[in-house]
Amino acid sequence: MDVVAVALIDPAGRVLVQQRRADRAHGGLWEFPGGKVEAGETAIAALRREIAEELGLVLDAGALIYLDRAADPQTGLVISLYTCRDWAGTPACLDAAALHWCAADDLAALPMPPLDVPLAASLRASLKEAK
Repeated sequence: MDVVAVALIDPAGRVLVQQRRADRAHGGLWEFPGGKVEAGETAIAALRREIAEELGLVLDAGALIYLDRAADPQTGLVISLYTCRDWAGTPACLDAAALHWCAADDLAALPMPPLDVPLAASLRASLKEAK
């Protein structure tokens, strides 16, 4: 199963993460917003749709930059992480327990689902290189 996620990065360099609802797998853990790629859908189209549904934001396809992917060979789950620094709207918590703007260096301290952990490490490394 292919999943897409985005690291929204604000002008201060903080990253938006959302807390999974308690009634879902990995409930209570923090993750990058996103979701499943539907049949016939491109990764970018899926990401734009998922972020509209979960956060009420409009993402410009040109502002999405692929960063990395993580896979679980046992389940076949693959998460592709994109970064985005430009969007329309204000994030709203429409499909999660909570939202949190987090300094990139603080991502390592958040409890996250297993595949989000290496993606968070890639994001931190990428943001450090950019400085």
